[in-house]
Amino acid sequence: MPVSVVRFNLVEPGATPASLSARYRAALEMAAYADEHGITTVQTEEHHGVANNWMPSPFAFAGAVFGATKHIAVTVSAVIGPLHDPLRLAEDIAVLDLLSGGRLVTVAGIGYRPEEYAQFDVDWKRRGLLQDELLETVLKAWSGEEFEYRGRTVRVTPRPFSDPHPLLLVGGSSKAAARRAARLGLPFFPSAHLPDLEAYYKDRLVEYGTEGWTMMPGAETPLLHIAEDPDRAWAEYGAHFLHEARTYASWQSGEIRSAVKSGATTVAELRAEGVYRILTPDECVALGLDNLVLHPLSGGMPVDEGWRSLRLFAERVLPRLGE
Repeated sequence: MPVSVVRFNLVEPGATPASLSARYRAALEMAAYADEHGITTVQTEEHHGVANNWMPSPFAFAGAVFGATKHIAVTVSAVIGPLHDPLRLAEDIAVLDLLSGGRLVTVAGIGYRPEEYAQFDVDWKRRGLLQDELLETVLKAWSGEEFEYRGRTVRVTPRPFSDPHPLLLVGGSSKAAARRAARLGLPFFPSAHLPDLEAYYKDRLVEYGTEGWTMMPGAETPLLHIAEDPDRAWAEYGAHFLHEARTYASWQSGEIRSAVKSGATTVAELRAEGVYRILTPDECVALGLDNLVLHPLSGGMPVDEGWRSLRLFAERVLPRLGE
């Protein structure tokens, strides 16, 4: 069976506290529904200080999802490692791992927005060193034993549920990220379909004498929305996808390689590009993808329309994927 993912970043331009609260509660209800219908994963992410209310606290959201579900995994893709205190992050992930019985997957990246570093008074130029320290620290912390940290002896408790530790991947699109993952013996999560970088990572595993594996997006991993009438849905809701695409485009320089990378400036261009796709249930099944990422609340999508997409996916796509 293909992997099925429901993605939430809970963007809502111009939101009021009441409307955003309703969106968050709807996302939890959607996660519970996804869990009941056998969807594999809820995916969420982290960005700060964004005018459209992009979610800044993925682990808080993950905890709420775990409280509302029994089986579904939550992937945080990605946490911006250098913005976090390493000891506190180790504690938070350990608690979520215990609460969920090992259902948390964390992808640690370094981000690509200097303004987020400025907001937290973290030196952008030291982000690689800070990421090294964070990853090394959380791995030591999850042992439950005392260790030296910044010149003092510390111990982090409780130990996580997962053995040897919660699933932690190193994310990124650079050779530095691949080397970091290989050196620490951690899985690597390229931010786009980058076979050359995957090969580089495997070579570094041999060099360091470590073991690891790659979780890489496919060459074709569109963000999906399901509708009975895609033409009508594009006309009514395409602006929500375009808002998200343009937000990403404003953040990403030429060196950034991402699965969500669009140059579209109009809804028509976005539709032709294929990064975001609105499909009928039959069209979605016919894609034959190994990884299906549903994005029901993209760019401030109305909650009712998000529910229509999710229900069509769960009731008229998922049951046919194993045929």
